[in-house]
Amino acid sequence: MPMQPNLYEQLANELGAHIASRVFAPGDKLPSIRHLAQHKHVSVSTVLQALRLLEDQGLIEARPQAGYYVRHRPRVLAVAAPSEPLTEPAFVGINNLLMRVLKANETPGLAHLGSAWPPDELLPIRRVQKAVSSVARRDPALLAKVSCYETNEPAFVRQVVRRALDWGSLDPHEVVVTSSCTEAISLCLRAVAQPGDTIAVESATYFVLLQLIESLGMKALEIPTHPKTGPSVDALEVAFNAGLVKACLFVPNANNPLGCIMPEENKKRLAALLAQHQVPLIEDDVYGDLCFTHERPWPVKAYDTAGYVLLCSSFSKAVTPASRVGFVAAGRWVQQVTLLKMVSSGSTSQFFQAVLADFLTGSAYEVQVRKMRRVLSQRIARMADAVAASFPHECLISEPQGGFVLWVQMPQQVDALALHGMAVAQGVAFMPGQLFSASGKFGNCLRLNCGNAWSADIEAAVAKLGALVHRAADARAA
Repeated sequence: MPMQPNLYEQLANELGAHIASRVFAPGDKLPSIRHLAQHKHVSVSTVLQALRLLEDQGLIEARPQAGYYVRHRPRVLAVAAPSEPLTEPAFVGINNLLMRVLKANETPGLAHLGSAWPPDELLPIRRVQKAVSSVARRDPALLAKVSCYETNEPAFVRQVVRRALDWGSLDPHEVVVTSSCTEAISLCLRAVAQPGDTIAVESATYFVLLQLIESLGMKALEIPTHPKTGPSVDALEVAFNAGLVKACLFVPNANNPLGCIMPEENKKRLAALLAQHQVPLIEDDVYGDLCFTHERPWPVKAYDTAGYVLLCSSFSKAVTPASRVGFVAAGRWVQQVTLLKMVSSGSTSQFFQAVLADFLTGSAYEVQVRKMRRVLSQRIARMADAVAASFPHECLISEPQGGFVLWVQMPQQVDALALHGMAVAQGVAFMPGQLFSASGKFGNCLRLNCGNAWSADIEAAVAKLGALVHRAADARAA
């Protein structure tokens, strides 16, 4: 049984979640100590302990004779400018550049602010170990089971369907288990489109999605994307009416790299447009459980009544990346996706499907994601503070609503790729903004990983990177 937090930790976690989701925005005054004690039915000392914990986490500050306030982080709350208006579809060409950046980021001794992987210490490794042992004892035959025709482990599919009950329902017959969320997206692209077809993507979007489009010989159409509300449904409708789009590939919940969430009304409208124009949406929902909102945001799939949404996800970000188990609820394309899965990679490890099913049974997963949401929101806030303190005043910083990355827009004259070369030489890795666009936009932007526990090394790396941005901005301005 997981250890339950103390009362003051529970209260701190609740207030921290409200701060992360902007129920209490920077500069807002928190309810008084007496009010919190009465409303939450706890002692004054418990409230004080909770507030001190939030102070230690850098989320609030005490003002003499005035109470406690959410810390106002200068320059952090500025909203980055939306991307450019609709442009022409273009073939993607980032693979070679990405390989060079990733190779440079593997240089020994770098401070790793680049790759967005969940930190090891936040993953439930011991609980997964117990699940592995339990499944191996209970059904050792799974350790030898491989089949090209039976890719789904029923226990795992049941857990996927059960979790969907929070927002609707999934037909278990439309679920195809895959070897990662990335494979699920790749199979879906191959099922709904052909080489030369155009795929609508967010701008900015995750570079792996662009890699997949490039590897399949397809084009990308960048849809203007707001840093808080996601892709413009108006712009997408224009593209639909012009017949430009064969399919869409979006991350509506906690987009990587912006961390934005599409409002529910936008999702409803998007689902209706998809059905009207008979255009499929490949929905990457891998960060959905790691959103900081009070309630987990629903996927677009929840509003899909015609089968045009192919929902892709996995539990790699919150449980174990090593399992390599993902899934897709493929709607109208379940037969095509199933066939492509069989002929491309055969079955996904049924042993690890059973391990995940064991982990997902009961409350372990809910406890895990609550912990990760709380910790990651605090780590993002800490990174945002450091960037605001070290980078030039003109820099704009995203306000992620989920995930664990931060997007920084630097002065226009700063070239993120050139900056990357200088940063690696000084021991700091990050991801340049050009990698998140099919057409090379965002050359003055960068993405930082905020998942790792704060340390003196990370603080020094951010300060060093900030100094390089200052130098680059001043040199171009001179």
